[in-house]
Amino acid sequence: MKKYTNSLVLIGILILVNLISYKFFYRLDLTSDRQFTLSKATKNILKSLEDPVTVTAYFSKNLPPNIQKTREDFRDLLEEYAGISGGMVEYRFIDPSKDDETQKEALQNGIRPVMINVREKDEIKQQKSFIGATVNLDDRKEIIPFIKPGTAMEYELSTAIKKIAIENKPEIAILTGHGEPGLDKLSQVEQSLSILYKPKIVNLKTENEISPKYKVAIIIAPKDSFETTDFQKMDSYLAKGGRLVLAINSVEGDFQHSKGLIVNTGLEQWLKTKGLDIEQKFVIDQDCGTVSVQQKQGYFTMVNQVKFPYLPIIRNFADHTITTGIEEVMLTFASPMTFTGDSTIRFTELATTSERSGTQDGNSYFDVVNKKWTLSDFNQPNIPVAGILEGKLAGDADSKMVVYSDGDFPITGSGRQKQSKNNISFLVNAVDWLGDDTGLIALRTKGVVSRPIEQKYLTEEASGKRTMIKYLNFLLPILLIILIGIFMMQRRKAVRMRRMQEEY
Repeated sequence: MKKYTNSLVLIGILILVNLISYKFFYRLDLTSDRQFTLSKATKNILKSLEDPVTVTAYFSKNLPPNIQKTREDFRDLLEEYAGISGGMVEYRFIDPSKDDETQKEALQNGIRPVMINVREKDEIKQQKSFIGATVNLDDRKEIIPFIKPGTAMEYELSTAIKKIAIENKPEIAILTGHGEPGLDKLSQVEQSLSILYKPKIVNLKTENEISPKYKVAIIIAPKDSFETTDFQKMDSYLAKGGRLVLAINSVEGDFQHSKGLIVNTGLEQWLKTKGLDIEQKFVIDQDCGTVSVQQKQGYFTMVNQVKFPYLPIIRNFADHTITTGIEEVMLTFASPMTFTGDSTIRFTELATTSERSGTQDGNSYFDVVNKKWTLSDFNQPNIPVAGILEGKLAGDADSKMVVYSDGDFPITGSGRQKQSKNNISFLVNAVDWLGDDTGLIALRTKGVVSRPIEQKYLTEEASGKRTMIKYLNFLLPILLIILIGIFMMQRRKAVRMRRMQEEY
């Protein structure tokens, strides 16, 4: 009887725990960047909703395990959203493959099927599946056409809700008129900015002024010279408390002729009057990107990836709102910057090169294949490549300016080649900070994880340490399993010996 009572009590406790867990959701998140914990930005978005938002998730059935896990993770996320929003987020799941009418509905809502690999009976075949969602509020709609397995879904979902929840977005100006890239080259920047703002193209040459209605004005990679009237318009904007983002090139690389070129737009001289000197030199860094080079090997021509120090990978960032969550950014032909202003202007270094970096003349020739780089080439550590100017930059009003000594890092490459999420966030975060709307900065870089091997472990002197770490990673789990097995065996043996004793 006692045994049955204990069993009933145990069953009752389990039922109670399940009821409580259904009402009060809690999860222990041990990831380094809290990937499975909703950010403060998301909670603020959900709590500020005034009208109900409906999320319709389109997932096919009979998905492989990794895709099925994405479906369950998305459902768990929506349950959290519904709870935190006080029921203002409603959701439903639909299987578009169950009939033609439902599939037609998914297609009309912008959800396109994708081909995924499915393993069946020792063979791999492709299966057409739907893995997307729509977010609706009244007559406004945002589409998440594809929920990529293994990625952080919070940013996509929260930004979609934020985008449709804001009716009157503030305007920001993307200044043109000096050979800047078109919107086709800034598609990723525009897409990120349009979540919180209305980006407007403003031709600085034809407009009489930069209107104070623009919270932030942006100049990206101009090629042509600025006129005196252009600088007067920029100074007038700053004198009214305006905020500027400048991503400019003082030098550029000509791969066709394998040489560097100096860029003269006049912005460098204008910035000098604000206390910032951007030299017409190349920054080089031992921690850098690669370029494709054709090299002959016998009768064959091979395409090899060769390290190119003119493409510095930046990993040293200031502890600032703009750099929140950013781990690395690859720049393209950046230049060194130096603050030369007085105490009326405050300068903050946002990003610097590594310990092993240096500079090269702006008219340098590139010998990608034969150039042998030595430590003497990288004798200038921690060169600033991005910074903030604050103070009375023009007139008596306080204004702010974020400056990058590379204009190409946020530009979409040829053939619609996308920039990294970190590169886009590095620019868009500056707009958010200048526009006093920093709610999504931490969320934008959530889930962007890069864990490169530290430089100190890549030297010849560290080869022994590398070998030790490698074998430790391989052998330690095996050793732990063996030790646990020995412990369990000894424990069972001790229990068996106790049971054999007469007094047991």
